[in-house]
Amino acid sequence: MAIEKEQLSASESLRKTRTFGKVRCHNPSCMERIQPAPGANHAKCPTCGMEYRLFWVNSTLPRIRGPVWDVNRKIAQEKMARLEAAASKKNGKKGGK
Repeated sequence: MAIEKEQLSASESLRKTRTFGKVRCHNPSCMERIQPAPGANHAKCPTCGMEYRLFWVNSTLPRIRGPVWDVNRKIAQEKMARLEAAASKKNGKKGGK
């Protein structure tokens, strides 16, 4: 006879991977998990620096309400300045006659 193994249903196996108390960064190039302090109104991604406003469904389940616009605008402007500086350096190197 075959030995019966403990088989878990799909939902039971997924339940083990749930991460309560964490949210995922909405930056498409980052997608890092953020664990805010319980009851916090804001959470900042340690990887990319984007900051989000939070809503707590219950004491252990945070959800992202949206970005903190001032912080995210500053990050975007700094990145654009770096890209423009790199582009101007690249265009300055092209010589000619």
